Amino acid sequence: MYGGNNQFLLFVPYRTNPADCTRYILHRRQKNGRKAIFNAFSRLLEDKSYSRITVQEIIDEADVGRSTFYSHFPTKDDLLSELCREMFDHVFSPSLEKETTHDFSGEEGDTEKELVHMLYHIRDNDTPRILRGESGVLFFRYFRSRIAPFLKEIICIDDILDIPEDYIINQLSGSLVSTIEWWLSEDLRSSPEEIAKYYLAANSAVIKK
Repeated sequence: MYGGNNQFLLFVPYRTNPADCTRYILHRRQKNGRKAIFNAFSRLLEDKSYSRITVQEIIDEADVGRSTFYSHFPTKDDLLSELCREMFDHVFSPSLEKETTHDFSGEEGDTEKELVHMLYHIRDNDTPRILRGESGVLFFRYFRSRIAPFLKEIICIDDILDIPEDYIINQLSGSLVSTIEWWLSEDLRSSPEEIAKYYLAANSAVIKK
């Protein structure tokens, strides 16, 4: 809602308890500040390498206070890690809703659909910028640790092969990272559905049907 003097007024429901109003406003400010920081970080990565971006530059680009940044992220590395965590928390959420470019609601527990969903978020958000260059190395380090529980649920190891489970998970996570890097190298021309099929077919010997 717009107010005078170039100010935006925050609408809160009628007859809301004052304490609830305060909590609501603070929550909205925190959420907006967090989003502004994510967006600013992504924009800066277009022009500068990860190591050359300072926290102060992110703060200036996001137009937030220094205390706002540090209330969300202790370090720049934590900001990068949180981007990865948020994506995984959403993709593997037990209750999904329809989104602008895709709808995976009701598809929880389907290995291929969950993989495709994750690839949509890599393609459609600011992730491609992050995955190029040195920030990509750090992101993929977090990515591999976050994807491990998912991979553990979908592997199928033949006892005759006598291959340790953690070795298989390490190989599958490395294969997925390589697949995404290849996808980026071809400028994301293939669809998320195609990339998921490539990955699952290439690793079909150890992934549950």
